[in-house]
Amino acid sequence: MPVRTSSTLAGLLCLLVMLSPLAASAQPPIIEGERFHGEPGEHAMVVTSHTLASQAGRDILRQGGNAVDAAVAIGFALAVVQPRSGNIGGGGFMVISDEKSGEVTSIDYRETAPAGAFKTMFQDDQGNVIEEASRHSANASGVPGTVAGMAMALKRYGSMSLDQVMAPAIRLARDGFAIPQRFADGLNGSREQLQKDNGTRRLFYKADGSDWRAGEVFRQPELAATLMRIAQNGPREFYEGETADHLVNTIKAHDGIMTLEDLKGYRAVERAPVHGSYRGYDIYAMAPPSSGGVHIVQILNMLEHDDLTAMGFGSAATMHLMSEAMRRAYADRSKYLGDPDFFDVPVKALTSTDYARELRAQIAPDRATPSDAIGPGNLTPYESNETTHYSVADDSGLAVSNTYTLNFSYGSGIAVPEAGFLLNNEMDDFSAKPGVPNAYGLVGGEANAVAPGKRMLSSMTPTIVKHEGKNFLITGSPGGSRIITTTLEVISNVIDHGMNIQSAVSAPRFHDQWLPDEIRVEDGFSPDTLRLLEGMGHHVVQKSAMGASQSILINKDGFHGGADPRRETSSAIGL
Repeated sequence: MPVRTSSTLAGLLCLLVMLSPLAASAQPPIIEGERFHGEPGEHAMVVTSHTLASQAGRDILRQGGNAVDAAVAIGFALAVVQPRSGNIGGGGFMVISDEKSGEVTSIDYRETAPAGAFKTMFQDDQGNVIEEASRHSANASGVPGTVAGMAMALKRYGSMSLDQVMAPAIRLARDGFAIPQRFADGLNGSREQLQKDNGTRRLFYKADGSDWRAGEVFRQPELAATLMRIAQNGPREFYEGETADHLVNTIKAHDGIMTLEDLKGYRAVERAPVHGSYRGYDIYAMAPPSSGGVHIVQILNMLEHDDLTAMGFGSAATMHLMSEAMRRAYADRSKYLGDPDFFDVPVKALTSTDYARELRAQIAPDRATPSDAIGPGNLTPYESNETTHYSVADDSGLAVSNTYTLNFSYGSGIAVPEAGFLLNNEMDDFSAKPGVPNAYGLVGGEANAVAPGKRMLSSMTPTIVKHEGKNFLITGSPGGSRIITTTLEVISNVIDHGMNIQSAVSAPRFHDQWLPDEIRVEDGFSPDTLRLLEGMGHHVVQKSAMGASQSILINKDGFHGGADPRRETSSAIGL
Protein backbone atom coordinates (compact mmCIF):
# COMPACT_ATOMS: atom_id res chain seq x y z
CA MET A 1 0.00 0.00 0.00
CA PRO A 2 1.50 3.38 -0.97
CA VAL A 3 2.49 5.89 1.68
CA ARG A 4 1.98 9.63 1.67
CA THR A 5 3.74 11.68 4.34
CA SER A 6 2.76 15.05 2.96
CA SER A 7 -0.48 16.42 1.65
CA THR A 8 -1.53 16.97 -1.93
CA LEU A 9 -0.92 20.32 -3.64
CA ALA A 10 -4.47 21.38 -2.80
CA GLY A 11 -3.88 20.56 0.83
CA LEU A 12 -0.66 22.54 0.94
CA LEU A 13 -2.37 25.55 -0.60
CA CYS A 14 -5.18 25.19 1.94
CA LEU A 15 -2.63 25.05 4.76
CA LEU A 16 -0.88 28.22 3.55
CA VAL A 17 -4.12 30.13 3.18
CA MET A 18 -5.67 29.07 6.48
CA LEU A 19 -2.65 29.05 8.74
CA SER A 20 -0.69 32.15 7.84
CA PRO A 21 -2.19 34.07 10.79
CA LEU A 22 -2.80 31.04 13.03
CA ALA A 23 -0.26 31.62 15.79
CA ALA A 24 3.29 32.78 16.21
CA SER A 25 4.26 29.30 17.39
CA ALA A 26 2.72 27.50 14.42
CA GLN A 27 5.54 26.41 12.13
CA PRO A 28 5.52 23.80 9.37
CA PRO A 29 5.76 20.27 10.75
CA ILE A 30 8.62 17.97 9.87
CA ILE A 31 7.62 15.68 7.01
CA GLU A 32 9.93 12.87 5.96
CA GLY A 33 9.20 11.68 2.44
CA GLU A 34 11.49 8.68 2.81
CA ARG A 35 9.96 5.34 1.92
CA PHE A 36 11.35 2.07 3.23
CA HIS A 37 11.88 -0.45 0.46
CA GLY A 38 11.54 -3.72 2.35
CA GLU A 39 9.61 -6.83 1.57
CA PRO A 40 6.29 -6.36 -0.27
CA GLY A 41 3.59 -5.12 2.07
CA GLU A 42 5.96 -3.53 4.59
CA HIS A 43 4.34 -0.12 4.76
CA ALA A 44 3.12 1.91 7.70
CA MET A 45 2.68 5.44 9.03
CA VAL A 46 3.81 7.09 12.24
CA VAL A 47 2.71 10.60 13.28
CA THR A 48 3.88 12.13 16.57
CA SER A 49 4.64 15.48 18.14
CA HIS A 50 8.42 14.97 17.92
CA THR A 51 10.50 13.80 14.97
CA LEU A 52 12.84 11.74 17.19
CA ALA A 53 9.86 9.84 18.59
CA SER A 54 8.53 9.31 15.06
CA GLN A 55 11.93 7.96 14.05
CA ALA A 56 11.90 5.60 17.05
CA GLY A 57 8.55 4.20 15.92
CA ARG A 58 9.76 3.90 12.34
CA ASP A 59 12.88 2.03 13.43
CA ILE A 60 10.82 -0.52 15.35
CA LEU A 61 8.60 -1.05 12.31
CA ARG A 62 11.69 -1.51 10.14
CA GLN A 63 12.87 -4.21 12.52
CA GLY A 64 9.65 -6.15 11.91
CA GLY A 65 7.54 -4.79 14.76
CA ASN A 66 3.85 -4.02 14.39
CA ALA A 67 1.93 -0.81 15.12
CA VAL A 68 1.59 -1.60 18.83
CA ASP A 69 5.33 -2.28 19.16
CA ALA A 70 5.97 1.09 17.50
CA ALA A 71 3.41 2.85 19.69
CA VAL A 72 5.08 1.60 22.87
CA ALA A 73 8.50 2.61 21.58
CA ILE A 74 7.12 6.09 20.84
CA GLY A 75 5.58 6.38 24.30
CA PHE A 76 8.93 5.77 25.99
CA ALA A 77 10.85 7.93 23.49
CA LEU A 78 8.55 10.91 24.11
CA ALA A 79 9.27 10.53 27.83
CA VAL A 80 12.86 11.39 26.95
CA VAL A 81 12.62 14.03 24.23
CA GLN A 82 9.42 15.81 25.34
CA PRO A 83 9.41 15.83 29.15
CA ARG A 84 6.77 18.56 29.38
CA SER A 85 4.13 15.98 28.36
CA GLY A 86 5.74 12.70 27.29
CA ASN A 87 6.14 10.70 30.45
CA ILE A 88 6.58 7.67 32.62
CA GLY A 89 5.29 9.67 35.57
CA GLY A 90 1.78 10.21 34.19
CA GLY A 91 -0.88 8.18 32.42
CA GLY A 92 -3.29 8.04 29.52
CA PHE A 93 -5.39 5.99 27.11
CA MET A 94 -4.72 3.83 24.07
CA VAL A 95 -7.25 2.65 21.45
CA ILE A 96 -6.24 -0.32 19.28
CA SER A 97 -8.01 -1.59 16.15
CA ASP A 98 -7.20 -4.92 14.51
CA GLU A 99 -8.82 -5.34 11.10
CA LYS A 100 -8.02 -9.05 10.95
CA SER A 101 -10.03 -9.93 14.04
CA GLY A 102 -12.45 -7.03 13.73
CA GLU A 103 -11.70 -6.18 17.36
CA VAL A 104 -11.38 -2.63 18.65
CA THR A 105 -10.25 -2.35 22.26
CA SER A 106 -8.73 0.23 24.58
CA ILE A 107 -6.28 0.32 27.44
CA ASP A 108 -6.99 2.63 30.35
CA TYR A 109 -3.75 3.52 32.10
CA ARG A 110 -5.10 6.66 33.73
CA GLU A 111 -3.62 7.54 37.10
CA THR A 112 -5.46 6.65 40.32
CA ALA A 113 -5.86 8.55 43.57
CA PRO A 114 -3.68 7.23 46.43
CA ALA A 115 -5.37 5.27 49.23
CA GLY A 116 -4.94 8.23 51.54
CA ALA A 117 -6.94 10.58 49.28
CA PHE A 118 -10.27 11.98 50.45
CA LYS A 119 -13.05 14.12 49.02
CA THR A 120 -12.13 17.47 50.60
CA MET A 121 -8.34 17.10 50.52
CA PHE A 122 -7.92 20.18 48.33
CA GLN A 123 -10.18 22.45 50.41
CA ASP A 124 -9.30 24.66 53.37
CA ASP A 125 -11.16 24.72 56.69
CA GLN A 126 -13.76 27.05 55.20
CA GLY A 127 -14.41 24.74 52.24
CA ASN A 128 -12.57 26.89 49.70
CA VAL A 129 -10.51 25.17 47.01
CA ILE A 130 -6.72 25.48 47.45
CA GLU A 131 -5.56 25.58 43.84
CA GLU A 132 -1.84 25.14 44.51
CA ALA A 133 -2.51 21.98 46.53
CA SER A 134 -4.06 20.17 43.55
CA ARG A 135 -1.58 21.53 41.02
CA HIS A 136 1.90 22.08 42.48
CA SER A 137 2.30 19.76 45.46
CA ALA A 138 3.23 16.13 45.99
CA ASN A 139 -0.45 15.39 46.60
CA ALA A 140 -1.26 16.72 43.13
CA SER A 141 0.12 13.45 41.75
CA GLY A 142 -1.96 10.39 41.07
CA VAL A 143 -0.35 6.95 40.95
CA PRO A 144 1.33 6.84 37.49
CA GLY A 145 -0.02 4.43 34.88
CA THR A 146 2.12 4.87 31.77
CA VAL A 147 4.59 2.03 32.38
CA ALA A 148 1.81 -0.44 33.23
CA GLY A 149 -0.28 0.63 30.24
CA MET A 150 2.54 0.41 27.73
CA ALA A 151 3.56 -3.00 29.06
CA MET A 152 -0.04 -4.30 28.87
CA ALA A 153 -0.41 -3.14 25.27
CA LEU A 154 2.88 -4.76 24.30
CA LYS A 155 2.15 -8.06 26.03
CA ARG A 156 -1.35 -8.45 24.61
CA TYR A 157 -1.01 -6.95 21.13
CA GLY A 158 2.67 -6.44 20.37
CA SER A 159 5.20 -8.84 18.89
CA MET A 160 8.49 -7.66 20.41
CA SER A 161 10.06 -7.68 23.86
CA LEU A 162 10.10 -4.74 26.25
CA ASP A 163 13.86 -4.30 25.96
CA GLN A 164 13.59 -4.20 22.15
CA VAL A 165 10.98 -1.44 22.03
CA MET A 166 12.61 0.57 24.83
CA ALA A 167 16.05 0.55 23.18
CA PRO A 168 15.49 3.82 21.22
CA ALA A 169 14.37 5.69 24.36
CA ILE A 170 17.30 4.36 26.38
CA ARG A 171 19.72 5.44 23.65
CA LEU A 172 18.21 8.94 23.47
CA ALA A 173 18.40 9.37 27.25
CA ARG A 174 21.93 7.98 27.54
CA ASP A 175 23.56 9.57 24.47
CA GLY A 176 21.44 12.71 24.40
CA PHE A 177 19.82 14.65 21.59
CA ALA A 178 20.07 18.13 20.12
CA ILE A 179 17.56 20.39 21.84
CA PRO A 180 14.94 21.93 19.53
CA GLN A 181 13.83 25.52 20.10
CA ARG A 182 10.48 24.49 21.60
CA PHE A 183 12.25 22.39 24.27
CA ALA A 184 14.48 25.33 25.24
CA ASP A 185 11.59 27.81 25.21
CA GLY A 186 9.45 25.53 27.37
CA LEU A 187 12.02 25.21 30.13
CA ASN A 188 12.85 28.90 30.00
CA GLY A 189 9.17 29.86 30.13
CA SER A 190 8.51 27.59 33.10
CA ARG A 191 11.67 28.51 35.00
CA GLU A 192 9.91 30.27 37.88
CA GLN A 193 7.80 27.22 38.75
CA LEU A 194 10.27 24.46 37.91
CA GLN A 195 13.20 25.92 39.81
CA LYS A 196 11.24 25.84 43.05
CA ASP A 197 12.02 22.12 43.25
CA ASN A 198 15.66 21.17 43.79
CA GLY A 199 15.33 17.87 41.94
CA THR A 200 13.70 19.48 38.90
CA ARG A 201 16.30 22.22 38.81
CA ARG A 202 19.05 19.61 38.92
CA LEU A 203 17.60 17.55 36.07
CA PHE A 204 16.43 20.22 33.66
CA TYR A 205 18.82 23.16 34.10
CA LYS A 206 22.58 23.45 33.90
CA ALA A 207 24.74 23.07 37.01
CA ASP A 208 25.00 26.84 37.35
CA GLY A 209 21.20 27.17 37.03
CA SER A 210 21.31 28.60 33.53
CA ASP A 211 19.08 27.53 30.64
CA TRP A 212 19.78 25.02 27.91
CA ARG A 213 19.86 26.51 24.41
CA ALA A 214 18.57 25.13 21.15
CA GLY A 215 21.14 22.91 19.44
CA GLU A 216 22.93 21.87 22.63
CA VAL A 217 23.01 18.16 23.49
CA PHE A 218 20.82 17.19 26.43
CA ARG A 219 21.60 13.94 28.26
CA GLN A 220 19.56 12.28 31.02
CA PRO A 221 21.67 9.56 32.70
CA GLU A 222 19.25 9.08 35.61
CA LEU A 223 16.33 8.52 33.24
CA ALA A 224 18.45 6.20 31.08
CA ALA A 225 19.20 4.07 34.14
CA THR A 226 15.51 3.95 35.07
CA LEU A 227 14.49 2.90 31.59
CA MET A 228 17.17 0.21 31.55
CA ARG A 229 15.89 -1.21 34.85
CA ILE A 230 12.35 -1.37 33.46
CA ALA A 231 13.51 -2.92 30.17
CA GLN A 232 15.53 -5.60 31.98
CA ASN A 233 13.21 -6.36 34.90
CA GLY A 234 9.75 -5.62 33.52
CA PRO A 235 7.07 -3.08 34.41
CA ARG A 236 6.76 -4.13 38.05
CA GLU A 237 10.22 -2.61 38.62
CA PHE A 238 8.58 0.79 38.33
CA TYR A 239 5.90 -0.15 40.86
CA GLU A 240 7.82 -2.37 43.28
CA GLY A 241 11.56 -2.01 42.62
CA GLU A 242 14.23 0.65 42.93
CA THR A 243 12.26 3.17 40.87
CA ALA A 244 9.27 2.81 43.20
CA ASP A 245 11.52 3.51 46.19
CA HIS A 246 12.90 6.66 44.55
CA LEU A 247 9.39 7.85 43.68
CA VAL A 248 7.93 7.34 47.16
CA ASN A 249 10.98 8.90 48.82
CA THR A 250 10.41 12.01 46.72
CA ILE A 251 6.72 12.07 47.64
CA LYS A 252 7.56 11.73 51.34
CA ALA A 253 10.18 14.48 51.15
CA HIS A 254 7.42 16.78 49.86
CA ASP A 255 4.92 15.68 52.53
CA GLY A 256 2.79 13.67 50.11
CA ILE A 257 0.51 10.72 50.84
CA MET A 258 1.38 8.26 48.05
CA THR A 259 2.91 5.01 49.36
CA LEU A 260 4.66 1.93 48.07
CA GLU A 261 1.38 0.06 48.54
CA ASP A 262 -0.33 2.52 46.20
CA LEU A 263 2.29 1.82 43.53
CA LYS A 264 2.22 -1.93 44.09
CA GLY A 265 -1.56 -2.01 43.74
CA TYR A 266 -1.74 -0.08 40.45
CA ARG A 267 -3.15 -1.92 37.43
CA ALA A 268 -3.96 -0.82 33.88
CA VAL A 269 -7.43 -1.85 32.67
CA GLU A 270 -8.61 -3.03 29.26
CA ARG A 271 -12.02 -1.58 28.36
CA ALA A 272 -14.45 -1.67 25.47
CA PRO A 273 -14.35 1.70 23.68
CA VAL A 274 -17.41 3.85 23.09
CA HIS A 275 -18.89 3.08 19.67
CA GLY A 276 -21.09 5.26 17.52
CA SER A 277 -21.75 5.89 13.84
CA TYR A 278 -21.67 9.03 11.71
CA ARG A 279 -22.71 9.18 8.06
CA GLY A 280 -21.80 5.52 7.52
CA TYR A 281 -18.51 5.61 9.43
CA ASP A 282 -17.91 3.74 12.69
CA ILE A 283 -16.49 5.87 15.51
CA TYR A 284 -14.48 4.15 18.24
CA ALA A 285 -13.20 6.37 21.04
CA MET A 286 -12.07 6.10 24.64
CA ALA A 287 -14.73 5.21 27.19
CA PRO A 288 -14.95 6.60 30.75
CA PRO A 289 -12.99 7.62 32.73
CA SER A 290 -12.44 9.60 29.54
CA SER A 291 -15.34 11.88 28.76
CA GLY A 292 -14.10 12.26 25.20
CA GLY A 293 -15.55 9.20 23.51
CA VAL A 294 -19.00 9.68 24.98
CA HIS A 295 -19.19 13.32 23.95
CA ILE A 296 -17.65 12.85 20.49
CA VAL A 297 -20.44 10.36 19.74
CA GLN A 298 -23.06 12.54 21.45
CA ILE A 299 -22.13 15.62 19.42
CA LEU A 300 -21.90 13.72 16.14
CA ASN A 301 -25.35 12.28 16.85
CA MET A 302 -26.70 15.83 17.16
CA LEU A 303 -25.08 16.80 13.82
CA GLU A 304 -26.00 13.64 11.88
CA HIS A 305 -29.06 15.04 10.10
CA ASP A 306 -27.63 18.47 9.25
CA ASP A 307 -25.88 19.05 5.95
CA LEU A 308 -22.57 20.48 7.14
CA THR A 309 -21.09 19.94 3.70
CA ALA A 310 -23.57 22.37 2.18
CA MET A 311 -23.17 24.79 5.08
CA GLY A 312 -19.43 24.86 4.42
CA PHE A 313 -16.31 24.75 6.57
CA GLY A 314 -15.84 27.84 8.72
CA SER A 315 -19.25 29.28 7.96
CA ALA A 316 -21.30 30.97 10.68
CA ALA A 317 -24.04 28.36 10.22
CA THR A 318 -21.65 25.45 10.74
CA MET A 319 -19.85 27.04 13.68
CA HIS A 320 -23.13 28.04 15.35
CA LEU A 321 -24.60 24.54 15.09
CA MET A 322 -21.45 22.79 16.27
CA SER A 323 -20.97 25.26 19.12
CA GLU A 324 -24.51 24.71 20.37
CA ALA A 325 -24.01 20.93 20.24
CA MET A 326 -20.67 21.23 22.03
CA ARG A 327 -22.02 23.25 24.93
CA ARG A 328 -24.86 20.79 25.58
CA ALA A 329 -22.40 17.90 25.71
CA TYR A 330 -20.13 19.76 28.13
CA ALA A 331 -23.11 20.55 30.35
CA ASP A 332 -23.82 16.80 30.57
CA ARG A 333 -20.14 16.18 31.28
CA SER A 334 -20.38 18.26 34.44
CA LYS A 335 -22.92 15.87 35.98
CA TYR A 336 -22.70 12.43 34.46
CA LEU A 337 -19.04 11.60 33.75
CA GLY A 338 -16.58 9.94 36.12
CA ASP A 339 -14.74 6.70 36.83
CA PRO A 340 -17.10 3.84 35.83
CA ASP A 341 -15.60 1.67 38.58
CA PHE A 342 -17.01 4.14 41.14
CA PHE A 343 -19.98 5.75 39.38
CA ASP A 344 -22.63 4.34 37.06
CA VAL A 345 -21.89 6.48 34.02
CA PRO A 346 -24.97 6.55 31.73
CA VAL A 347 -23.05 5.94 28.51
CA LYS A 348 -25.99 4.36 26.68
CA ALA A 349 -28.24 7.31 27.48
CA LEU A 350 -25.71 9.98 26.59
CA THR A 351 -24.96 8.34 23.24
CA SER A 352 -28.62 7.57 22.44
CA THR A 353 -29.82 8.93 19.10
CA ASP A 354 -33.20 9.69 20.70
CA TYR A 355 -31.49 11.88 23.31
CA ALA A 356 -29.47 13.57 20.56
CA ARG A 357 -32.67 14.43 18.69
CA GLU A 358 -34.09 15.95 21.88
CA LEU A 359 -31.00 18.11 22.32
CA ARG A 360 -30.90 19.06 18.63
CA ALA A 361 -34.49 20.29 18.83
CA GLN A 362 -33.38 22.84 21.43
CA ILE A 363 -30.98 24.54 19.00
CA ALA A 364 -32.32 27.56 17.15
CA PRO A 365 -30.93 28.04 13.63
CA ASP A 366 -30.01 31.69 14.12
CA ARG A 367 -29.71 32.35 17.84
CA ALA A 368 -27.26 31.21 20.51
CA THR A 369 -28.65 29.71 23.71
CA PRO A 370 -27.17 31.43 26.77
CA SER A 371 -25.15 28.97 28.84
CA ASP A 372 -27.14 29.82 31.96
CA ALA A 373 -30.20 28.49 30.14
CA ILE A 374 -28.49 25.13 29.54
CA GLY A 375 -27.91 22.45 32.15
CA PRO A 376 -27.28 18.72 32.26
CA GLY A 377 -30.07 16.87 30.48
CA ASN A 378 -32.65 14.58 32.03
CA LEU A 379 -31.54 11.08 31.09
CA THR A 380 -34.28 9.18 32.88
CA PRO A 381 -36.23 8.23 29.74
CA TYR A 382 -33.17 6.72 28.09
CA GLU A 383 -31.26 4.69 30.65
CA SER A 384 -31.33 3.76 34.28
CA ASN A 385 -27.93 3.87 34.28
CA GLU A 386 -0.08 19.79 27.78
CA THR A 387 -0.69 16.27 26.94
CA THR A 388 0.57 14.63 23.76
CA HIS A 389 -1.06 12.43 21.14
CA TYR A 390 0.33 10.11 18.49
CA SER A 391 -1.03 7.72 15.86
CA VAL A 392 0.45 4.60 14.25
CA ALA A 393 -0.89 2.26 11.57
CA ASP A 394 0.59 -0.69 9.69
CA ASP A 395 -0.59 -2.61 6.66
CA SER A 396 -1.38 -5.74 8.65
CA GLY A 397 -4.54 -3.89 9.68
CA LEU A 398 -3.34 -2.79 13.11
CA ALA A 399 -3.87 0.82 14.18
CA VAL A 400 -3.11 2.62 17.45
CA SER A 401 -4.35 5.97 18.75
CA ASN A 402 -2.66 7.02 21.99
CA THR A 403 -2.97 10.08 24.21
CA TYR A 404 -1.06 10.47 27.47
CA THR A 405 -0.09 13.31 29.77
CA LEU A 406 1.32 14.76 32.98
CA ASN A 407 -1.67 17.16 32.92
CA PHE A 408 -0.08 20.63 33.10
CA SER A 409 3.07 21.27 31.11
CA TYR A 410 5.77 19.56 33.23
CA GLY A 411 3.07 18.18 35.55
CA SER A 412 3.42 19.20 39.20
CA GLY A 413 6.89 20.57 38.54
CA ILE A 414 8.28 18.07 41.06
CA ALA A 415 10.86 15.57 39.78
CA VAL A 416 12.13 12.25 41.09
CA PRO A 417 15.80 13.24 40.74
CA GLU A 418 17.36 9.80 41.24
CA ALA A 419 15.06 8.36 38.56
CA GLY A 420 15.10 11.27 36.12
CA PHE A 421 11.39 11.95 35.55
CA LEU A 422 8.65 14.41 36.50
CA LEU A 423 5.51 13.68 38.50
CA ASN A 424 2.01 14.38 37.19
CA ASN A 425 -0.58 16.70 38.69
CA GLU A 426 -3.63 14.77 37.53
CA MET A 427 -5.38 15.10 40.89
CA ASP A 428 -6.48 18.54 39.64
CA ASP A 429 -8.71 16.71 37.15
CA PHE A 430 -10.94 15.59 40.01
CA SER A 431 -13.67 17.94 41.17
CA ALA A 432 -11.90 19.47 44.16
CA LYS A 433 -15.34 20.83 45.04
CA PRO A 434 -18.51 20.16 43.01
CA GLY A 435 -19.39 23.17 40.88
CA VAL A 436 -15.95 24.81 41.12
CA PRO A 437 -14.04 24.90 37.80
CA ASN A 438 -10.64 23.23 37.51
CA ALA A 439 -7.62 24.76 35.75
CA TYR A 440 -9.27 24.26 32.33
CA GLY A 441 -12.53 25.88 33.42
CA LEU A 442 -14.33 22.53 33.50
CA VAL A 443 -17.04 22.13 36.09
CA GLY A 444 -17.59 18.73 37.69
CA GLY A 445 -19.87 17.12 40.22
CA GLU A 446 -20.11 14.20 42.62
CA ALA A 447 -19.39 11.68 39.87
CA ASN A 448 -15.84 13.04 39.67
CA ALA A 449 -15.21 13.70 43.36
CA VAL A 450 -11.89 12.58 44.88
CA ALA A 451 -11.90 9.05 46.33
CA PRO A 452 -9.16 6.51 47.14
CA GLY A 453 -8.17 4.35 44.16
CA LYS A 454 -10.41 6.31 41.80
CA ARG A 455 -9.40 7.44 38.31
CA MET A 456 -9.95 11.12 37.65
CA LEU A 457 -12.09 12.19 34.69
CA SER A 458 -10.20 13.08 31.53
CA SER A 459 -10.84 14.79 28.21
CA MET A 460 -8.24 12.70 26.38
CA THR A 461 -9.92 11.23 23.31
CA PRO A 462 -7.82 8.79 21.28
CA THR A 463 -10.12 7.84 18.40
CA ILE A 464 -10.19 5.41 15.48
CA VAL A 465 -12.75 5.78 12.68
CA LYS A 466 -13.48 2.74 10.52
CA HIS A 467 -15.29 2.47 7.19
CA GLU A 468 -16.70 -0.79 5.92
CA GLY A 469 -14.63 -2.69 8.46
CA LYS A 470 -11.34 -1.03 7.53
CA ASN A 471 -9.27 1.42 9.56
CA PHE A 472 -9.87 4.86 8.04
CA LEU A 473 -8.86 7.67 10.40
CA ILE A 474 -6.62 7.50 13.47
CA THR A 475 -6.74 10.75 15.43
CA GLY A 476 -6.67 12.54 18.77
CA SER A 477 -5.01 15.56 20.34
CA PRO A 478 -3.62 17.20 23.46
CA GLY A 479 -5.23 20.38 24.73
CA GLY A 480 -7.06 19.89 28.05
CA SER A 481 -10.75 20.64 27.69
CA ARG A 482 -10.21 21.44 23.99
CA ILE A 483 -9.19 17.84 23.17
CA ILE A 484 -12.76 16.72 22.53
CA THR A 485 -13.62 19.55 20.15
CA THR A 486 -10.28 19.36 18.35
CA THR A 487 -10.79 15.66 17.66
CA LEU A 488 -14.40 16.27 16.66
CA GLU A 489 -13.37 18.91 14.14
CA VAL A 490 -10.70 16.73 12.53
CA ILE A 491 -13.35 14.02 12.03
CA SER A 492 -15.83 16.52 10.59
CA ASN A 493 -13.19 18.13 8.37
CA VAL A 494 -12.50 14.76 6.76
CA ILE A 495 -16.02 13.32 6.57
CA ASP A 496 -18.14 16.46 6.08
CA HIS A 497 -15.75 18.74 4.24
CA GLY A 498 -13.67 16.24 2.27
CA MET A 499 -10.32 17.58 3.43
CA ASN A 500 -7.14 15.58 3.06
CA ILE A 501 -5.57 14.73 6.41
CA GLN A 502 -2.98 17.54 6.44
CA SER A 503 -5.63 20.14 5.74
CA ALA A 504 -7.95 18.58 8.32
CA VAL A 505 -5.42 18.89 11.15
CA SER A 506 -4.13 22.29 10.00
CA ALA A 507 -7.48 24.05 9.61
CA PRO A 508 -8.36 26.71 12.22
CA ARG A 509 -10.38 25.47 15.21
CA PHE A 510 -13.03 26.71 17.59
CA HIS A 511 -14.25 25.50 20.96
CA ASP A 512 -17.29 25.89 23.21
CA GLN A 513 -17.39 24.12 26.59
CA TRP A 514 -20.62 25.62 28.01
CA LEU A 515 -18.86 27.45 30.84
CA PRO A 516 -17.52 30.07 30.37
CA ASP A 517 -20.19 31.24 27.92
CA GLU A 518 -17.99 31.86 24.89
CA ILE A 519 -16.79 30.47 21.59
CA ARG A 520 -13.02 30.36 21.65
CA VAL A 521 -11.55 30.66 18.13
CA GLU A 522 -8.09 30.47 16.64
CA ASP A 523 -6.90 33.04 14.11
CA GLY A 524 -7.81 32.11 10.57
CA PHE A 525 -11.60 32.44 10.47
CA SER A 526 -13.22 35.16 8.40
CA PRO A 527 -13.96 38.36 10.36
CA ASP A 528 -17.35 38.41 8.64
CA THR A 529 -18.11 34.96 10.05
CA LEU A 530 -17.17 36.07 13.56
CA ARG A 531 -19.40 39.16 13.23
CA LEU A 532 -22.30 36.94 12.14
CA LEU A 533 -21.77 34.70 15.17
CA GLU A 534 -21.77 37.69 17.49
CA GLY A 535 -24.98 38.84 15.84
CA MET A 536 -26.51 35.48 16.78
CA GLY A 537 -25.66 36.13 20.41
CA HIS A 538 -22.38 34.22 20.67
CA HIS A 539 -19.56 35.72 22.70
CA VAL A 540 -16.55 35.20 20.44
CA VAL A 541 -13.08 35.25 22.01
CA GLN A 542 -9.92 34.93 19.93
CA LYS A 543 -7.11 33.08 21.72
CA SER A 544 -3.96 31.10 20.98
CA ALA A 545 -3.78 27.89 18.95
CA MET A 546 -5.55 24.81 20.31
CA GLY A 547 -4.39 21.21 20.33
CA ALA A 548 -1.90 19.32 18.18
CA SER A 549 -3.66 16.53 16.33
CA GLN A 550 -1.23 13.93 14.95
CA SER A 551 -3.44 11.94 12.60
CA ILE A 552 -3.43 9.26 9.90
CA LEU A 553 -5.89 8.73 7.02
CA ILE A 554 -5.93 5.38 5.22
CA ASN A 555 -7.67 5.00 1.87
CA LYS A 556 -7.24 3.19 -1.44
CA ASP A 557 -4.27 5.41 -2.25
CA GLY A 558 -2.36 4.40 0.87
CA PHE A 559 -1.37 5.86 4.24
CA HIS A 560 -1.51 9.64 4.63
CA GLY A 561 0.05 11.35 7.67
CA GLY A 562 -1.06 14.72 8.98
CA ALA A 563 1.45 16.31 11.38
CA ASP A 564 0.01 19.33 13.20
CA PRO A 565 1.91 22.59 12.45
CA ARG A 566 0.92 23.94 15.87
CA ARG A 567 3.94 21.99 17.17
CA GLU A 568 7.06 22.74 15.15
CA THR A 569 8.56 19.37 16.14
CA SER A 570 5.53 17.42 14.78
CA SER A 571 6.54 14.66 12.41
CA ALA A 572 4.85 12.27 9.98
CA ILE A 573 7.05 9.41 8.77
CA GLY A 574 5.95 6.67 6.42
CA LEU A 575 7.53 3.37 5.46
